[in-house]
Amino acid sequence: MSTAANSIYLPDMEQRLATRSRPATGAVMLQQWRDLLFLHWEYSATEIQTTLPDGLFVDTHHGKAFLGVVPFFMRNIRPRFVPPVPGISNFMEMNLRTYVHDRAGVPGVWFYSLDANQWLAVKIARRFFHLPYEHAEMKSTRAAEGRIRYESLRTGARANGTRCVFEYAPGAALPQPEPGSLEFFLVERYRLFCSPPDGLQRGAVHHEPYPLSRAEVSAWDENLLQLDGFTPTGRPPDHVVMSRGVDVTVYPLEKAGTP
Repeated sequence: MSTAANSIYLPDMEQRLATRSRPATGAVMLQQWRDLLFLHWEYSATEIQTTLPDGLFVDTHHGKAFLGVVPFFMRNIRPRFVPPVPGISNFMEMNLRTYVHDRAGVPGVWFYSLDANQWLAVKIARRFFHLPYEHAEMKSTRAAEGRIRYESLRTGARANGTRCVFEYAPGAALPQPEPGSLEFFLVERYRLFCSPPDGLQRGAVHHEPYPLSRAEVSAWDENLLQLDGFTPTGRPPDHVVMSRGVDVTVYPLEKAGTP
């Protein structure tokens, strides 16, 4: 995709802010996302574009594209009007993502993988949301001062025996990111895309803006990039931030490429 073509569709600030509004359609799920660590590496926009399906375009901030690794904890996951189920509604999840927009200029997230340690969640997400979930053996520990150790070992066909390990703790609180800032670009994402056989689709989530803090990271790796076919950068993340979490409403998929 040429730079000229990208400029036709690149979302403006009005489009980016519009995705934060609550959709008019009925919700299908309620979720809580907790203790999210956002690790981002600047990566070749050209290389990322080659991995995207037709109708999606790499989104950039001042010409720079990014890959993100986000380990976190899913809590009280349930369909709307159904109570959480012990043993099913709480699990760990880690995703590799990049940032994209469709032909209508709607910005969102493209997931290369979403590893989770709840097999039923993996099956449901694959079946109904067409997302590349992978089952993984995952565990975590929490120290008294709030430091989290997070480990994941993918199982199944896309596994290679590589373990991902992160240790992190919240630092000083950060103000809500200003529209146009890098942090706004990376974390203020309320649309996701998937590519089922019948064509590109877009889903929506709604939540309050992330409460952000600095993150004190004592262990990290790029193993998830390698697991999903990317060459590791060999350097520390270019951007690191953490959030204690948000309560999330999930909406049904719709055809992408329209306003």
